[in-house]
Amino acid sequence: MNTRNLSLGALTTLLAVAALAVPNVASAATSCANADLVPTTENGPALRTATLCLLNEERATAGLKPLAANTQLRRAAQKHSLQMVRDSFFDHVSPAGTTLMSRVRTGTTYLRGALNFALGENIAYGSGYLATPANTLKGWMDSPGHRKNILNGRYRHVGVGVAMGAPGIEGGGPAATYTTAFGTRILRSR
Repeated sequence: MNTRNLSLGALTTLLAVAALAVPNVASAATSCANADLVPTTENGPALRTATLCLLNEERATAGLKPLAANTQLRRAAQKHSLQMVRDSFFDHVSPAGTTLMSRVRTGTTYLRGALNFALGENIAYGSGYLATPANTLKGWMDSPGHRKNILNGRYRHVGVGVAMGAPGIEGGGPAATYTTAFGTRILRSR
């Protein structure tokens, strides 16, 4: 089964408004290293690690198990972030019609052998301090649909993709586009 928690238009509007309204988050509120890191072409891995840490802090506060980083989901998330920047769109569905399900099914082995599964996705972008992992996560937590994905106890895995730049923004300082692909699967026993 494939789960999506927000309509595409509502998600795009909500995230664009949230990104403009998010105040700077102090790093003292978190124990995650690099939570306030402004994106550069060299720090993508640190941004991904900080984002995972922040996601798991939110889950721990809610009494949920942490998400495990999954390289297959990261591959799908990274590909989507890169495509949104390159092709200048911001949506869960690419202009060619590619969805989270198709990105995971055709571009990874995550679903191989799965009897049952669930997938979810959050996307965001920002520039300057609005593109830090802390501010990106704050925007998601302030949005009911994104918060629901982050705090979904069914999800066990996550892939975080971060691409430098933002859809339709050229120049104007550092920017980043984030995708988180959440998943769980029940595998066939052998």
